[in-house]
Parts: sequence; C-alpha cells; structure tokens
Amino acid sequence: MARPTLVELAAAKHHFIACRSVTDPYNVFAYEQDALTCLAKLFQHYDTVVAVGGSGLYVDALRHGISVLPDPDPSLREELQKKLREEGVNSLRAMLRILDPDYYAQVDLANGVRIQRALEVTLTAGTPYSKLVNQPPRPRPFEITVEVITREREELRQRIDTRVTMMMEQGLEEEARNVFPLRHLNTLNTVGYKEFFALWEPEGKAFPLSNVQRAAVADAIRLNTWHYAKKQLTWLKKKA
Repeated sequence: MARPTLVELAAAKHHFIACRSVTDPYNVFAYEQDALTCLAKLFQHYDTVVAVGGSGLYVDALRHGISVLPDPDPSLREELQKKLREEGVNSLRAMLRILDPDYYAQVDLANGVRIQRALEVTLTAGTPYSKLVNQPPRPRPFEITVEVITREREELRQRIDTRVTMMMEQGLEEEARNVFPLRHLNTLNTVGYKEFFALWEPEGKAFPLSNVQRAAVADAIRLNTWHYAKKQLTWLKKKA
C-alpha cells in the first residue's frame, strides 16, 4: 500500500520493498537480522547508509536490538485471539493491566495485536513482557545518527489528506477488496486496509461501496493516519 513509485525506486536503490508476500510470516526479530545482514553488505561499498521509517518498534530493533522472546503455545495464541475477537480489546487490556502494569502504561491501548502479543509472552515466560524487552542495548558495529523530519501540524494534515485522496484515486478500495479474504493476517492490520475491513466484516464480503461509504472510509483513513503520525513524532522526538 502506497509503495514508492517506479520513478522513486529508480532514483535510489531501495531495500525491503515488495520483498515478501503478506502471507509470509514476518516479525521484528526477523527484520533485525535481515537489516543487519543488509547493512553489513552495504557498508562494504558505502560509508553512509540511510534507513527511513517508520514504526518505533522497528526503529528500536535496528538501533538497539530486540530481545529474543519465547514463542507461545499455539493453543494460548488461539485462546487470546478468540477472546479478542469475541469480547473485544477491553478484555485483553484488563488482563495486561494486572499481569504487566508497566507495559500497560506505555502500549497503544487501541492496538489489540500488540496487547495480545505482550500477553502471549508474559503468560508463556512467566515474566512481564516489559521486563523481557527492556534489556540493555546491543552494541552495533556502526554509528547511528537519528534525524527527525517534520512539518507544521497544519501542513502535515494537508499532506495526509492529499495522500489519502491519491491512494483512493489509484485503487486502494480494489486493493483492499482483493486482500479481504486474508484480513486475519497481522500484516494487513494496518491503516488503509482495516477501515475497509471494518465496513465489510459484518456481511463477510467485500461488497461495492456507495459514494457516501467510500467518503466515510477515506475520512477514517485520514483520521487514523493523523493519529499514527502524531504518535510517531512524539516517539521520535523522545528517542532522537
């Protein structure tokens, strides 16, 4: 969704663009190893490499490393997924607040997937998720400089509005419709898809949208993108 254009890809060598199918399992631990392997090769030819992003969790993985966490028993994951699906995210929040109040205080409480993952690790390891992930940074064989690029809030909102309009005009609805059967995958639990999925889910099919419904979905994407952008900026300003 909204990947770099062919012109942009031709202007500079990109990595990790369209490198995996949405059906391929992938997580932040695999990303850390893939990124370090890629950087080791690039530093053989270049003195400076630019990493652009993104999710705070993945930025931290590259800068400091991610602790190896235990894989949950499939039955535990299934149980938590069922609880999330049938009772909503509030039920998992209540569990996390008791089992790991430190992580509860910092996690995005609207992100059911993150909360579920923290519970999986906590219940499997018998140790709060926050204690397992807050390990000393791992040394890196290169120096990292963080630059936060931002804009005035009103300009940023306008750019988000324009971007969403362009994505809708370029076929985002059809793209979401094509992957709707795979909506259970974590890779598709993202802004831009989940707003369509929420509308289609009650009927279990990706029916054509009316102009009113399409406009409402676009507005929801704009709002959720804005909320996500604010979280990114807050996080980056603290980490830079």
